Amino acid sequence: MIGRLTGILAAKTPPQVLVDVGGVGYEVDVPMSSFYNLPALGERVTLLTHFVVREDAQVLFGFLSHEERSTFRLLVKISGVGPRTALSILSGLSVDELARAVSLQESGRLVKVPGIGKKTAERLLLELKGKLGDAVAAPASATSSAQADILQALVALGYSDREASATLKTLPADIEVAAGIKLALRALAK
Repeated sequence: MIGRLTGILAAKTPPQVLVDVGGVGYEVDVPMSSFYNLPALGERVTLLTHFVVREDAQVLFGFLSHEERSTFRLLVKISGVGPRTALSILSGLSVDELARAVSLQESGRLVKVPGIGKKTAERLLLELKGKLGDAVAAPASATSSAQADILQALVALGYSDREASATLKTLPADIEVAAGIKLALRALAK
């Protein structure tokens, strides 16, 4: 029904924003990944939206990219995953990180998202396998098993997924696991 909003960003209170469109203020829930990339208050913003109508509420969800919105729509189709849980998943993981977790079948990355237990994580991996799109899944599936092992080791040592992924990109593609972990730890220590 409401597919896109373009207006002035009037307020930001995580995870909700208020967008003034021609004098009408729309309250829109956004994932934190979109929230952090929003312009300053008083600036013009365009959000792609997903409108949810329930018996007790009407809620508008907003996204800065097509990938986020389409991933959100895939998530809410999964049994046991509602809009709030889908928003939480997209707040905890980027679309690329989610695609990587699905392609490598890493339930541990999903369990770290608040509100996602082991059973839900397993269901997500099963339901999303092959559905996140070739454009998103292609770089994730190109990750070698050595790189996946290095990434898992860094996360196990307490580094965030984003820190570990960013450091992994700086390493040579054909590096061995032990050498890769050492180089990554040196880079993270700086």
